[in-house]
Amino acid sequence: MIFKAYLAKLLAKRVHKQILKWSENPVETQQKVFKSLISQAKNTAFGKDHGFESINTYEDFAKKVPIRDYEDLKPYVERVVAGEEDILWLGKPTYFAKTSGTTSGAKYIPITKESMPTHIDAAKNAILMYIHDTGKSDIVNGKMIFLQGSPVLKEQNGIKLGRLSGIVAHYVPKYLQKNRMPSWETNCIEDWETKVDAIVEETKNENMTVISGIPSWVQMYFERLNEKTGKPVGKLFENFNLFIFGGVNYEPYRAKFEKLIGRKVDSIELYPASEGFFAFQDKQNEKGMLLQLDSGIFYEFIKADEFFNDNPKRLTIKDVELGVNYVMIISSTAGLWAYNIGDTIQFTSLKPYRVIVSGRIKHFISAFGEHVIGKEVEQALQEALTDSEASVSEFTVAPQINTEGELPYHEWFIEFDKKPEDLSALAKKIDEALQKQNSYYYDLIQGKVLQPLKIQSVEKNGFKKYMKSVGKLGGQNKLPRLSNDRKIVETFTYKSSK
Repeated sequence: MIFKAYLAKLLAKRVHKQILKWSENPVETQQKVFKSLISQAKNTAFGKDHGFESINTYEDFAKKVPIRDYEDLKPYVERVVAGEEDILWLGKPTYFAKTSGTTSGAKYIPITKESMPTHIDAAKNAILMYIHDTGKSDIVNGKMIFLQGSPVLKEQNGIKLGRLSGIVAHYVPKYLQKNRMPSWETNCIEDWETKVDAIVEETKNENMTVISGIPSWVQMYFERLNEKTGKPVGKLFENFNLFIFGGVNYEPYRAKFEKLIGRKVDSIELYPASEGFFAFQDKQNEKGMLLQLDSGIFYEFIKADEFFNDNPKRLTIKDVELGVNYVMIISSTAGLWAYNIGDTIQFTSLKPYRVIVSGRIKHFISAFGEHVIGKEVEQALQEALTDSEASVSEFTVAPQINTEGELPYHEWFIEFDKKPEDLSALAKKIDEALQKQNSYYYDLIQGKVLQPLKIQSVEKNGFKKYMKSVGKLGGQNKLPRLSNDRKIVETFTYKSSK
């Protein structure tokens, strides 16, 4: 065991040197990535359509390749899904990561043989950089659990299809296989509650040192451990010293986790997505995550407050500034070109380049990984009010994380012009309509990670009073339909109760 920890330190030292090499030369690194991408894809259908053969500079690229979101790229993706080759990238993708769409149902994000290793290397390097930063290599001696989706994959036209976390499960390095929890059989369980109970049984007597997952899912695991053993997690797993998370903001969960664990533990934040593994926390005492500039991804940035302008200015890594909200645009070895992933980021450091995820370019709720957007809540409410005598003046939605003895939920604050006779029946209709639109939300409700939404009835003119109190009454100011925190509703409910 001591030898394994020693080897981990040696490997961590080597990875640190490799990362220093490109992180200290960011502009040159990105230029190499850019040239490689254009060269490899020039004979694809997309490359031919956009004149890659004559692209020699980034300025050429920006003129020939417009910013796209999934809907814009969809005609090319559909050809790949149908089994055509050499469309967005050479050959066929190895996988499609199936994810929730915002306007047209499921999205199919290609993962190629060139892009897949970058997901795995980034996750591995995050742990090794932690070991190099802290010297704490003993974590490799114990068991590690990665709470994730089922690794069972489907196949379509020779391309395997599944959730990203399930795909990644097939790439756990051999030297970690003996340390990895839960068992393959348990990982394949589809029902989340059943899966958590099985994981608790498998792990409660193990020497767990590393636990990883989306905070909302890990919270349920911790709560079940408490219920089953009567012990805080930190007492049950005395050598548990590292929590790895990504996907949502951890801060709303931190106090709850420390209570469940019974002590503080180190943590590493990751920035993975189906479209690429973009960043990870490389230093415990530095704010932000190290942007992965040498992972087959070329980055562009547009200031968020200019994004919806005609022809907004596109920037490369050399042009960015600290503290500015940018929409992040990527081109990659997965065959995504000038692709808007929808996230907004801010740089916390330029030497090296570190980022935090500041939100989405549009209002959203993803406190539990559900990625609910404004269009979805508006449509859900509209459907629920069909054939109803009730009518709504205004509304906003916020997550409720801090619950005692019950599951968290979405809380809807609605000002009615005419209130329904049965508020709970309306809530049920809204919830069902939202589940139909958003597969992530559906999974969380069906898996009993979230309970169905609840409605709070707002006093007449309550929203008007709130907007006036914050100096945003009138003009083009609009109340956000939804927020990823409770800042608005806490202020609003206080104001409206006056």
